[in-house]
Amino acid sequence: MTGVWIVIAALTVGTLGMRAVGPLTVGGRRPSERAIQVTRLVAPAILAGLVIYETLNRDGAGIAFDARLAGLGAAVAAIAARAPMLVVVLVAAAATAAVRALG
Repeated sequence: MTGVWIVIAALTVGTLGMRAVGPLTVGGRRPSERAIQVTRLVAPAILAGLVIYETLNRDGAGIAFDARLAGLGAAVAAIAARAPMLVVVLVAAAATAAVRALG
């Protein structure tokens, strides 16, 4: 078994464990509205951080400003224009490919 599969298995077990512990700890009580609002913001914040990290990462050697940044910018513009997600992905891919072809 490779290291990647070990990590996937560990994350799976951890996720299932966390999902099981949640209802056991709060019982039948409902969290406060503030707690629900904060919880709703966690996933988008983590996803945004991962997108920025993967866009600007240079294989552990610092920050890279390359074609991926143009793709991210194009995706942000498409999202701002309220384009469907499929269009956002296609626009980002096209922008990245165009910058790589020109550079």
